[in-house]
Amino acid sequence: MQLPQEFMDKYQDLLGQEAQAFFESFREEPVAAFRVNPLKESLQEFADPIPNMPWSYYGKVSGKSPEHVTGLVYSQEPAAQMVGQVAQPAKGMKVLDLAAAPGGKSTHLLSYLDNTGLLVSNEISSKRVKVLTENIERFGARNVIVTNESADRLAKVFPAYFDMIVLDAPCSGEGMFRKDPAAIQYWSVDYPAQCASLQREILTAAMDMLAEGGQLIYSTCTWSPEENEEIVAWLLENYDLELVDIPKINGMVAGFDYPETARMYPHRFVGEGQFVAKFKYYGHGKPKRVKPGKSNLNREQVQLWQEFAAKQLRVPLTGLLQAFGDQLYLLPDGLPDLSKMKIGRNGLHLGTFKKKRFEPSFALGLCLHRSEVRHRIEITPEDFQKYVAGQPVPISEELPNGWYQVAVHGNGLGFAKLVSGTLKNSFPKGLRF
Repeated sequence: MQLPQEFMDKYQDLLGQEAQAFFESFREEPVAAFRVNPLKESLQEFADPIPNMPWSYYGKVSGKSPEHVTGLVYSQEPAAQMVGQVAQPAKGMKVLDLAAAPGGKSTHLLSYLDNTGLLVSNEISSKRVKVLTENIERFGARNVIVTNESADRLAKVFPAYFDMIVLDAPCSGEGMFRKDPAAIQYWSVDYPAQCASLQREILTAAMDMLAEGGQLIYSTCTWSPEENEEIVAWLLENYDLELVDIPKINGMVAGFDYPETARMYPHRFVGEGQFVAKFKYYGHGKPKRVKPGKSNLNREQVQLWQEFAAKQLRVPLTGLLQAFGDQLYLLPDGLPDLSKMKIGRNGLHLGTFKKKRFEPSFALGLCLHRSEVRHRIEITPEDFQKYVAGQPVPISEELPNGWYQVAVHGNGLGFAKLVSGTLKNSFPKGLRF
């Protein structure tokens, strides 16, 4: 890998005697890792856990494995995992992941929230929000909204609203050079300063959304001080914020001038590059009073959903029922009016209203546990291969016709209809392989 000379000169000055070890680390292979999803009912132990981090392991997982398809595992390299590790939102918090795609940090935050509180997972790119939505759905969380907005438009809807805001900011990407050498082509000596200007713009809107006493987690996947410590200095100068010390684990080191912050270098930390800072906010934001939402279902839709829920579910699902056309969603409680927002996922997709019937969604079947459904069929790993390819699956056990949650290795894989001993295929066509 050929690093830009200006990059090498810059980090020779910044790192001094450590610079040579830093440069040599770029010759090594990038480090793969993944997290286990604690929201799933059937967890597994894997080899090579990452020290001091719950749910985290070194290694690769196949995108075609039952573990990945059911949302039990999520691939994310170790340094990127440190953002969620530092955030650790408490249950019940209202959290915003402001630049969320492809979903690693959002799913990590959801692991801590444990289907309580609210996560608004936002991505400004309409192309990237599709990947984010897919990853959120597979994870099986019920308390998340995916939005496709700019930070300033979000701020008009969520003034002083969030208990925690996580911004893994768009940056010069120096920490990804080893993992994605193409990122080197975009780098120039002036690029970090250009990124810092955008970061301040996004943070200005973010601070309008942070409630008094709230927490701000700011991170980048770069080592540039212009985008890291200089942004920290700007935040402390312009807002009533206090840095919170980040424990330095697994080879993390303190940031320049601000020992509370954390840096990850690949010659010290087993992973790629990252910077993280955590703040507590003492400003006096005035939260906007949120009017309780109302269900918009008509009488027939209410009846169809209630009939399905009574026949298929053992527990009530809490939240606000909303129909968008013929699609039914369950929204988390306590949301402001989102009618003018661009939405990627409006809560948990429950299913579709069709003529005189209701059909459950793939997302609903992913998130429910065995104790929450009345009818479930566990398929074998061999039948899993048939099912994800779009084929029907014969069931040897004599069971009545109707809807069943499909499961593999103990975790949900959507719903499917059993007809005369054959499980009809309901695996989404766009996900088949």
